Amino acid sequence: MSTNIFYLALPALLVASGVSATEKPIKIESLPPAVRKTVQEQAKGATIRGFSKEIEDGKTFYEAELKINGHNKDLLIDPNGAVVEVEEEVALDSLPAAVQDAIQKRAATGQIMVVESVSKNDTIVAYEAKIKTAGKTSEIAVKPDGSPAKEP
Repeated sequence: MSTNIFYLALPALLVASGVSATEKPIKIESLPPAVRKTVQEQAKGATIRGFSKEIEDGKTFYEAELKINGHNKDLLIDPNGAVVEVEEEVALDSLPAAVQDAIQKRAATGQIMVVESVSKNDTIVAYEAKIKTAGKTSEIAVKPDGSPAKEP
């Protein structure tokens, strides 16, 4: 019985906690014309890996997943074609020392799988790292000064 109550309460908990993003894979043909134009401009020299439509806090965005020079780059684009956020794979050793130290400290004994810079309005607002510990993957985020950050 308590298991049933948990499953009934889970949607309410997710709404109350602010988890409201949904993501659905889509084809390029489903992108609005302005988004498609932005993708074509931004994807020069890149391989397009896929697209998705996301709804965050009631707002619709489109994500383009690209591969450029061997690393991943994801663009979050609003329906008018404006790039809202860019997540780009970066080498840990290319980051400021404070960021490297913070990521390594928070990863502890876990393996750092990938690190991405997160930019908004052409300014890096955070770095995210995927960490694998005891077979489980988690994500941490730090600000450009190395202090802890909420996921941007």
